[in-house]
Amino acid sequence: MNHPIFYTLLLLIAGFGIPVMAAINSKLGVSLNNPILATTILFLVGLILSIIILLFNGIPEKIIDGSLSWYAYSAGFFVIFYIVSITYVAPRFGMSNAISCVLLGQMIAMSAIDHFGLWGAPQVSLSFWRGVGVVGMVVSVLLVVKKI
Repeated sequence: MNHPIFYTLLLLIAGFGIPVMAAINSKLGVSLNNPILATTILFLVGLILSIIILLFNGIPEKIIDGSLSWYAYSAGFFVIFYIVSITYVAPRFGMSNAISCVLLGQMIAMSAIDHFGLWGAPQVSLSFWRGVGVVGMVVSVLLVVKKI
């Protein structure tokens, strides 16, 4: 299905999943007294599910022939960094504070990625109104985060 409403709904559901995942994994990290172990468990479950889905969909030829660039594999670093950070910080800083700061970081990064067309993303210049949106996000985070 190639429809903006479908994409919007799918991403809204994915967006709901991020703080739910963060809350559940943070609780696991606190219960185990080890955010790294909680992160490892999260990725182990994710790896198993990903392998099952991959087996049903098939392995892309580019993986087999090695034609992908080296940085195509580096995204995992950012996922690990995010999960470990949120698992460690959220129980100490508060879930809304932690997620708000993550969202602000995402807004700034996505604006730069779009503006410069980094990593093959479609180039979308940072317009005045997009800049206003980023500044509005900064103000919003400052209003939400109470411990800064």
